[in-house]
Amino acid sequence: MSCCQRTLVVSKKECTQALAQQVSRQIFVADDVAEALDMVQSMRPDLVVFDDLSTPEHVRQFSGETDRGLPSIPIVVVRNGSHSVEAFRLAGAVECLDSDGDVDRLRRIVVDLSAPAAVQAPPHELGHFFVEPSIAGIPIVGRSQAVQDELRLIKLVAHSQCNPILIIGETGTGKEVAARAVHQIRGQGGPFVAVNCAALTANLLESELFGHVKGSFTGADREKTGLFEVAGSGTIFLDEISEMPQDLQAKLLRVLQERTFRKVGGVQEIPCQATVIASSNRHLKNEVQANRFRRDLYYRLSVCPISLSPLRSPKRRDDIVVLAEYFVRTSAICPQKQGRITSLTRLAVETLQRHDWPGNVRELRNVMDRAILLESTNKIGLSSIVIDPETFEPTQDCLLAAGLKDFSLAKAERELIARALKETGWQKTQAASLLGITRATLYAKVKQYNIEREGEPSRSGEPLAADRLPEPEPVEV
Repeated sequence: MSCCQRTLVVSKKECTQALAQQVSRQIFVADDVAEALDMVQSMRPDLVVFDDLSTPEHVRQFSGETDRGLPSIPIVVVRNGSHSVEAFRLAGAVECLDSDGDVDRLRRIVVDLSAPAAVQAPPHELGHFFVEPSIAGIPIVGRSQAVQDELRLIKLVAHSQCNPILIIGETGTGKEVAARAVHQIRGQGGPFVAVNCAALTANLLESELFGHVKGSFTGADREKTGLFEVAGSGTIFLDEISEMPQDLQAKLLRVLQERTFRKVGGVQEIPCQATVIASSNRHLKNEVQANRFRRDLYYRLSVCPISLSPLRSPKRRDDIVVLAEYFVRTSAICPQKQGRITSLTRLAVETLQRHDWPGNVRELRNVMDRAILLESTNKIGLSSIVIDPETFEPTQDCLLAAGLKDFSLAKAERELIARALKETGWQKTQAASLLGITRATLYAKVKQYNIEREGEPSRSGEPLAADRLPEPEPVEV
């Protein structure tokens, strides 16, 4: 069944939130458009759902703001009959529902939205990339001793009553993937709700986690449901918990000990039924010694930590080639090349094996996506393996792969940027990552070369998107 990774619900109504939970692995809740616009920058939803109190103007305000420098985000509206379907579609909605109970219709919409994605190889053709291909439906790629040990520990912890659970590992090692595996194995029935503790301010994070009552602080003009309550009997994943302010760490410790919490400004004790999984890319013991993390919370979390090995670990290096081949088989960066590139040359493999991969699996995936974009044959060659994109200068083969006829450096750069934007459907975050540059640099280049999306009207006399402030850099998960 198709399912959105992240859904943003612009609604205070529990029935609308429950509707989104049926088709989403994670849901985030905003009370109004202003709050939704604040949240969308950090959590990048795959779908936005407005409730039946929303108007076409609300949708137009949201879609108009997010069009400025963000990839297009599908919007679904629960319609109450006061406004026509056409009015919502003109405002930017892709579909409308007639009620909060129309789960089947929303599922069909999610399927339709995901349909254009490139078709990946069938699971039975990918089995050799995994120790256990079917572990709770979570693709933990690798066959090394490190992965085998990690899977055993994940299953041991998941089948226990351990709560909270701590997952530690460097950036890009797959901490959220491991957390999802624990959630799926436990099969508690509730949603998987993720929050990045480094992406929100202390006050906003507290309100996101616990919710708030109306009037509890300036701007709290309505009651808000927190993510602990949204998680219900499922899982709440606190990513990068080492970035949580210490006063909030104390409140979290109380929740873990008492299994209850209060909304900001509230007096009612709300039971916490969720499995709490925390992750960190820092050594928490060192953070404790440096007085940046509470000692009591550290000992409460570290009952049976799940530690994920970096790719440079001797026990994990065998997975570098396995992961590279897996990404070649499953990448959707160039749908027209799906299935055409089948392997890597010996020199390309040796280059990958020599690198230490400080960004781990995430860095390797970016390198392979870039290689697929640049490669013109059916094998990934050495010239397409660009480890350090800042020193990359396109070769004639790369230019030919991109279909370029003018080999001047400026035109080559313009065409490669345009090609990356086209291949990613003008998803600027993904295009910048693919090119190995920041989004701010991408915006500057788009402005410099006057690159416009095909079919868009000329904006002479109007500021280009690059003239606006670039969206903030994403926080690594």
